[in-house]
Amino acid sequence: MTAQFLSAELSNLIQESKKKNTELRTAAEKSLKDLKALPSTSEAQVAAGLDIQLKILQALPSLLQNYPEELVGDLLNKVLEISFVLQSNKNAVVSNTAAATLQQLVVSVFDQVVIEDKNADRVPTIGEAASAEGPIPLRAAALDAVRLFGDLCLLVDARKPQFLRTSSLQQSFGLELIESVLTNHADIFQSHPEQAHVLQKRLMPYAIKSLSNTSNFPVSIRIFRVLYNILRYHLSMLKPECGTVLSLMTRLLEPEITLVWKRALCMEVFRGIHADPRLTREIYAHFDEQNESNSVFRDHMAALARLAAEKPTVIGLGKQSTVPIGAAQSKDSSTQQAAMEAGGVAGVIGAPVDTMELDVPGISAQWSTVRTPCIDQLDKSEAPNLPDSYIYSLVLTCINAFSEGLAKFILPLTITNDSRSKGRQRTPITQEQDTQSEVTENDSTTSTQGQESPATNTQKKSRVPLDPTTLTAHPQHSEIKISAAMIETCWPAVLATSSTFLYASLDSEYYHSLVRSFQKFTHVAGLLRLETPRDAFLTTLGNAALPADLLIPNAGTTPSTPSVEAQSLFQNARGLLSVESLVSHTASSVATDKHKQATDSSLTFLNARNMLCLRALLNLGIALGPTLGKAWSILLETLQQADVVISVCNHGTGLKSSFKDQKVENQAKQEGPAPVTNLGAEVMAVESAASRMFESTAGYPNDSFIEFISALCKLVGAGSPELQGGDLKSTAPMPLTPRTPSHSHRRIPSSTRLLTFSTVQSEFDQSVLLKLDEVAGINIARLTRQRPSDSGWDVIVGELVAVACSARFDNLTRLNATKVLDRLVLSAFSYGQSAGLHNNVENLGLSALRHEIQRLYDGSGGEGHSMQGVQTEIHQLILESLKSILEQWGDTLEAGWEMVFEIVSHTFDDVERESSSTTDQVDFLNFEQRRTYATTRSPKLVRPSFDCLRLICSDFLGGLSSSCILMLIDILFRFCSQTEDFNISLTTTAFFWNVSDFLQGVSEDLHLDSLVGSELSIPRLLDVARKKDLRAAAPALWLVLQMRLTAVTTDSRLEVRNGAVHTILRIFEAYGNRLTSSAWNLCLPTIVFKMMKANETEYVHSKGPESTEEPAETKPWNNTAIIIVHGVGKLFAAFLDNIGTEATFSRLWKNLIQHLDGYLLRQSLEVSAAVYQALRQILSKMRGTAHIETNSVDPIWELWSTHNPALVPPLDTTEGDNVTALTAYVECFRELSPLIEDTLTIERVKIILENLRTCVFNANTSTYSADVDNVTPLQTKVLDCIKLIRGNIAGVPSILVSLLADMVSKPFEDRPQRSGGRKSSFIALSKAAMDLMESIVTKHKEDRDLFTSGALTKSIDALVIPINLKYKWRSEGKEPSSWRKATSTAISILAEILPVLPKSSFDDPQIQELWTSVVTLTNAVTAGDCSSAPPTTNIRADEAFDIAAFTRLRTLITPSLGSPLLPDKTRQSYTSSIFTNSLIHTPHRQDLPGPHQEPLENLYATHMGRTYDPPPARRSRMSYLLVDELFRLVSIPHSDNDNDNDTATTERITLARAAAPYLILRAAVVLKAYIADQPLRGLVPQPSSQKRELIYIVRKSVALESEPRAIPVASGVRSQYKRHLHRLFPLVVRAVGVAGRVSGGAGDEDDDGDGDGSVLGVLREVLEEVGDGFGVG
Repeated sequence: MTAQFLSAELSNLIQESKKKNTELRTAAEKSLKDLKALPSTSEAQVAAGLDIQLKILQALPSLLQNYPEELVGDLLNKVLEISFVLQSNKNAVVSNTAAATLQQLVVSVFDQVVIEDKNADRVPTIGEAASAEGPIPLRAAALDAVRLFGDLCLLVDARKPQFLRTSSLQQSFGLELIESVLTNHADIFQSHPEQAHVLQKRLMPYAIKSLSNTSNFPVSIRIFRVLYNILRYHLSMLKPECGTVLSLMTRLLEPEITLVWKRALCMEVFRGIHADPRLTREIYAHFDEQNESNSVFRDHMAALARLAAEKPTVIGLGKQSTVPIGAAQSKDSSTQQAAMEAGGVAGVIGAPVDTMELDVPGISAQWSTVRTPCIDQLDKSEAPNLPDSYIYSLVLTCINAFSEGLAKFILPLTITNDSRSKGRQRTPITQEQDTQSEVTENDSTTSTQGQESPATNTQKKSRVPLDPTTLTAHPQHSEIKISAAMIETCWPAVLATSSTFLYASLDSEYYHSLVRSFQKFTHVAGLLRLETPRDAFLTTLGNAALPADLLIPNAGTTPSTPSVEAQSLFQNARGLLSVESLVSHTASSVATDKHKQATDSSLTFLNARNMLCLRALLNLGIALGPTLGKAWSILLETLQQADVVISVCNHGTGLKSSFKDQKVENQAKQEGPAPVTNLGAEVMAVESAASRMFESTAGYPNDSFIEFISALCKLVGAGSPELQGGDLKSTAPMPLTPRTPSHSHRRIPSSTRLLTFSTVQSEFDQSVLLKLDEVAGINIARLTRQRPSDSGWDVIVGELVAVACSARFDNLTRLNATKVLDRLVLSAFSYGQSAGLHNNVENLGLSALRHEIQRLYDGSGGEGHSMQGVQTEIHQLILESLKSILEQWGDTLEAGWEMVFEIVSHTFDDVERESSSTTDQVDFLNFEQRRTYATTRSPKLVRPSFDCLRLICSDFLGGLSSSCILMLIDILFRFCSQTEDFNISLTTTAFFWNVSDFLQGVSEDLHLDSLVGSELSIPRLLDVARKKDLRAAAPALWLVLQMRLTAVTTDSRLEVRNGAVHTILRIFEAYGNRLTSSAWNLCLPTIVFKMMKANETEYVHSKGPESTEEPAETKPWNNTAIIIVHGVGKLFAAFLDNIGTEATFSRLWKNLIQHLDGYLLRQSLEVSAAVYQALRQILSKMRGTAHIETNSVDPIWELWSTHNPALVPPLDTTEGDNVTALTAYVECFRELSPLIEDTLTIERVKIILENLRTCVFNANTSTYSADVDNVTPLQTKVLDCIKLIRGNIAGVPSILVSLLADMVSKPFEDRPQRSGGRKSSFIALSKAAMDLMESIVTKHKEDRDLFTSGALTKSIDALVIPINLKYKWRSEGKEPSSWRKATSTAISILAEILPVLPKSSFDDPQIQELWTSVVTLTNAVTAGDCSSAPPTTNIRADEAFDIAAFTRLRTLITPSLGSPLLPDKTRQSYTSSIFTNSLIHTPHRQDLPGPHQEPLENLYATHMGRTYDPPPARRSRMSYLLVDELFRLVSIPHSDNDNDNDTATTERITLARAAAPYLILRAAVVLKAYIADQPLRGLVPQPSSQKRELIYIVRKSVALESEPRAIPVASGVRSQYKRHLHRLFPLVVRAVGVAGRVSGGAGDEDDDGDGDGSVLGVLREVLEEVGDGFGVG
């Protein structure tokens, strides 16, 4: 810089400051004046001088390097003097160059000491120097070095040097020289006592003094740098001084006594110290460990804690950590904050940041750090402006570095040889490696590396993290102990500091580093088995993992923290766990209010930082798992609280479980799938960590695993006031985890605004159960392979059972506990079967289910035996699990069947909890007392338990022992007896068959003979049934089964008892041929007859003692009786030969008949039908066998003869059809008839026929039965039975004919309709009876009794009935019609009997009655009321049939009808009927005689004529035939041999005498009709039919030669054969007059016109004949 340049610059300054700054202007003018006063020197001269100085400085280092041995002592001093002088040069270039040269020379001096020490044996000593032990000889280089370093220390302390020839040295420069020496040659101070003495006596006093007094920034920087080097390299050499320095620096951290930049320098030094783990251990070892009163390191850590909490607003301390937001934040930070706010788990928006917190900068790499640390700003003369949060970022860095240093040293020591062999090979740990090793965020799992997944290796060896303190042979064992002591001493301060920052506003980098260091400190504490610090850190980390607003501390568990000033930090270490105690009360109350409002207005959920802490906590669980012990409750509780928050707030999503079979069914059914797409990376990481933590339990030793399980179990219901500090009482053999209060850190959900306590508690408990399920699944190999008390099985099962059976838990939790237990049991079975441990797992699994179901109803659940809904659901789940076990592994069960049956039996409320079966308590042979029904605990339990029973009976009977089969039989009986599910009761009866079939298959023959002998007793039977040898126990078991099933036959439900009856009978039918006679003698009374007797007893109870009517309740019992009787009948019929010998059969037969008689006394048609069907079956097998005796048949005859179903009134309209019963009754007689044939009497025949008659006539069908065209089966069977009766017994034919006569006439009777049934027509029966009657009469026509008994008369009378109704009876079947069939039958019978009937017997009244019936028959044949005939009737064909029949009948009867032994009225009836039926037109009523008048009494009486013409008869041919018959009867015979037979003549005359009046009357009727009616017609001609009739009869009368002795002689009459005309003469005369008037006298007698000429002509013929008879002609 030249004088000219300076002058110009000063001139410009004067001009600029002329008006603004007078003082500056004045100073500039003075300087310009002084410049001009200087002597003028050329610039060239100045430049030359500078160049010389610089060259000298350049030569000095080379000179010292080239001539080190020569430049010693004074020469060296001169060299240094040159540098000192030039360093003070005002020229900056020279000064700076001289400073650098001087520094180089100083270092070179110490370099020569190093070289000299290497050649110490060749270099002599030349002087002495002081040391702590006194003067010591030194060589040249060492002497120069100690002198130089000593003088430098004196110069910086402003003292006069002893060796150097300089009076002063700038402090900052001197300190730089000292630092360079300490930095480059630290070893010299260790090996040279003289140098250490200089440090101790000169440098350290100055540094300590300057540390607290100086406020010069450049000097302070260099002093701190020097002290840092001394602490790093010479701590052990300068213990007191270093201790003083550290204590002083710790005190300098207090804000009241020092400047900010000096505090920053202290913290930067401490940051360097903490970055060196070895140095921290050394500090602690030298001060804290050896002298507890001089706790340098502990005080330092406490100062850090205080410093961290001194200004909460600066670091943004709040209730949760947030991302700092400031004016200078970048886009990335904004994005990060938004992500964290929206990072609520499962898509839930997190809580907004408090408005006050937005103004708090917090700690961030953007504004909380400086580019160059203060301690490195050597070029600065003034202290820089530091961020307010810079100090606190340094505190955070120190804490992180301290934790990292511990981890770097301790964690590698825990790697076992196995782990080393599986990973890369590691060399022995050295100090250098300790300082260089790195531990990443995931290094917390180092101790578990190399372990296989539980899914791939469930049998892996248990591994516990190594405790480094046990490595006594390790070369660094002392360092390990120091580390443990450091942690144990300083953990409260570290925890307080870390806790403060955990809730401060930190950016992502700082927060991750904090969590990482927190995790590593906890990890190291856990590895060193320091439980107190480990648990404290776990607690704090757990609190940080959860939103503060969601959880509140338990009352009394977290004491308030007094101020640091009032109480020592380490005396209140527990208080450091509370973040609230660290928040300054000086914070703005407005900010607090705003934060509270923001929190209240929006729900708080887990954010990304909560998840990060949770992940760190899980990593610690993975790393320290086997060593955590009771601390598991801290970790698991935190995990569960987080899971509950996620689950509740995200509709049941929760953290994913790694257990693949886990299903939270109660939530999945109600909510949709979780929004997995919204889950962030942190959530996924937490899920992965949780899965790995639970998987790692597979490698735990048993003790550690039980501790883990116990801690997990304690969480169930831990928040409930009812469970705090109390146990769930248990009577179970499996121990339950004690319900002790949680740790002091325990937080329970707040009952205010967010969630109700019950909701959170329920979610909490269910989440715990979910994790318990997962852990059990992972450790299933351990649980199944080892003893339950050692493996944790008892703990898990006991806890699950306690929760499931306790009423203190909500229903959902209890159900989930049951589901977890069920899955555990199923998993155990699955694994055990694959691993060949089926015997062990079946005992474990089934005993667990049994234990749960016993606890469920033992009263400890708070509900006793009262059935509640949740108990039912739990019971259902147990039964479903049992069903799954049976379905999958039932074929491998061996010793667990008794437990299976115990579980199934708990469905019923009356189950005995004793080892013996309930069969012992029930006398199932006694049916006198009515049975009770099995009561179930709930209807919903019947179906699941029955499903299990069905599997057993279908597939697993072969695996049961005799005692189990006995239990099975009793359970089957209970299922049959329950009333909740009808279908199950019905189906269960079929399972008795399965069991019976199995028992039958055990041996070829059931040796029931062993049970025969003395009276059968239950104890004896059960003793045999319990024999271990199933073959020996099978007979007794089979008999017990039959007895149990017999008891079911008294069930009130029809289908159930019928099913039981069918099963019993089916069993006997299937295996009856295997039963011996003795076995039958045992089974029939014990089972079959007992069953029959039981039915009778129940029938009596249902009917009532005094009831005479059958109530509706008796019908079902009758239905069962029908099945029983049918089955018994089949049994006797099928196994009659096997049932027994004659003696035993007689007794059994008697019992059977007695029971059947009792059934018949019920007066039930259906029961009666069954009885007689059974008897028919038995009787069909008895013929020709040796079992038949009279005393065996007689009871049956008595039964049959006295119990006729036809006499049983129907019970109701549904039982109106008695045909079945009657058919069975008749069929029974068909089988009985051959057996009683030899002993048949007329009395029995009468009884038989009367019963058969009653059966036919009382048959009443409720449905349509076609008995018009065809005979019904019953009628056919009755007729067949009639045919079976022997006719060779006197009187039997007559009885048969009489019965048949009744059958013939039965259709035509007027019978009242029976209620409930349809009236039978009996038409076909009547026709069939006619044939049979004809056959019997023909066969037995010689039997006199037929005539004298009236049987024939009755038969003719019966046949007359349908003949009389020929046109009135409409119910005709197929041809021939009833009246035709009767006509033919009657004529056939007469044709058979009349020839053999002696006329001498005609005086017998019965014979006379017979002739009366014959006359009636004739009248019926000839008569026919055609007015009633249907329009389709073929009258002419019927007339022709009757004409033929009458013609044949006339031939048969007229020869004998005139017998004088027959009464006249018989002949009169005959002729009267012929007269009546011969009328063609209906006569006037006055023309016919009255009832008591003679035929000709009113012969000539007249009456008024009729104005209408009656129609002619439709059977006119028959009428003309009968007219001819009258004329024939009266006419004289024309045969020549008539006179030879006087008897015949007499009989003929007698018959003619009876017919003559009716003949005269017949002619008079037509004449009188003509006389009366014709005049009224006027000119209308007479109807042709009347005219024809008149002419026919008149001409027949004219032609007739009547029997002279048939008509009395009149006076004046000479004619012998025309006497009838004389009786008609008066009428003929009047008729002639009428005829003459009508015809007008002009008609020709042969006139065939419309006039009456022809009538007059035939009348004239009568007159002519009459004239001849009077002698007039």
